[in-house]
Amino acid sequence: MSITVKPVASKADQKQFLDLPWRLYRDTPQWVPPLLQNHKELLGFTKHPFYETNEIQTFLAYSDGQVVGRVAAILNRGHIERHEEPVGFFGFFESEDNEEIAKALFAEVRTWLAERGATIVRGPANPSLNYECGLLIDGYDKRPTFMMTYNLPYYGQLLESVGFEKVEDMAAFWGHVEMLDSLDKKLEFVIEEATRRFNVKIRQMNTKNFDKEVRMFLDVYNQSLGGTWGFVPLMEGEIDHMSKSLKHLIVPEMTSVAEVDGRPIGAVFALLDYNPRIKAINGRLFPFGFIRLLWNRKKIPKVRLMSTNVVPEYQKWGVGLVAMARLVPDILAWGIQEVEFSWVLESNTLSYKSLKRGGAMLEKTYRMYDWKPLEQNGEAT
Repeated sequence: MSITVKPVASKADQKQFLDLPWRLYRDTPQWVPPLLQNHKELLGFTKHPFYETNEIQTFLAYSDGQVVGRVAAILNRGHIERHEEPVGFFGFFESEDNEEIAKALFAEVRTWLAERGATIVRGPANPSLNYECGLLIDGYDKRPTFMMTYNLPYYGQLLESVGFEKVEDMAAFWGHVEMLDSLDKKLEFVIEEATRRFNVKIRQMNTKNFDKEVRMFLDVYNQSLGGTWGFVPLMEGEIDHMSKSLKHLIVPEMTSVAEVDGRPIGAVFALLDYNPRIKAINGRLFPFGFIRLLWNRKKIPKVRLMSTNVVPEYQKWGVGLVAMARLVPDILAWGIQEVEFSWVLESNTLSYKSLKRGGAMLEKTYRMYDWKPLEQNGEAT
C-alpha cells in the first residue's frame, strides 16, 4: 500500500477529514457521531477560542486517491508554559487497520510539532484534556456516554506500532440507582461529619443567573485541578464559549454547589447522556436535530457525572461527597437509572477509592500515550 499524507488546506479537504469516521464506523453500532458543528470548531475549521493562543494542523492520509486516515497535530502553549515540558499533542486520529498509515501520519505530526519546539508527542486530546481525550482500550462493547470518546479496538496497536507508550490511564465507572441501598455506611458518616465541621450549605445552580453560575462552576474547576496531571486551566474565552455551548444542555437538577459562608467551595456537574439522540440525528443539529435532541429530556435515563471539584483547602475532607449527595433525590425524581463517573485519572487515588467504596464498577478504560525521541527514553539514537 502506497501512502501519501497531505495537510488539510481547503474546504474540500476539511469535508474529507470530517466524513472519514462515518465510513470507518458504518458497521459499528456502538459508535456515536460527533455533533458536527461542535466538531468543526474543535478542529479549528470554524472559530474557537482555544486557537486564539494555540495552533492546530490537520493531515489526511491517502491511498489510491482514497482517504484512509486522518490526524491533527496540536501545539498547546498553555501546557508547555505550565508544565515546562516540550510536549505537543495529537488528536482526532482515525485510520484503517494498517500500520503504514499510522506511521505516515505520525511522521508528519512529529515533524510539524518539532518545528515548533515540541519533541514529545502526547494524545489523543481533542484538542486538550479539557475536552474529549483518551483512547478507549477496554469496553468496546459499550456505547460511549456524552462527550466521551470511542474508537475501534485496533487503534491502540497502531499507536504502539509507531512507538507510543502509555503515560496515564483514565477510568469510566458505572453505577445503578439500585446500588444506593447498599452504600458503605462510612460514606454516610463522612458526609455528615464534613457538613457539620464546615457548616456546608448545598444547592442547585441558579438558572436565572446562568452565565454567572457556569463561570462559578468553571472557576471552581480551575482552582481544584491545579496539581492534577496534565491540567491546563480554561482560558477566559473558552469559559465564555463553553457557557454558551452548554446553556441548553444543562439541567439544574443535575448540578450541585457546596458553599461555606456564602463562598462556593465545591461543585458537581452532571450532564444527561444525549448520545442516543445524537446518534439518531446523525450528529446534525440542523434543521431539526436540535429539537429532537432536547425534546422531553425526562425520558433520558442516564447521566454522566463529569466533574466533582473542590477547591484545594477543602479537598480530602469529604466535601465532594456532600455535594454529590445533594443530587440523589433529584436523580431519583427524574427517573435516572444509570450514572457514569468519567473520567477518573488512575493517579487520582482518592476518587478511585471513593467510587469503589461506593460500589461503582469499572466499565471502560481510556489511555493517554506519549511518544518520545530515543534519546529522551535514555537510549542511543
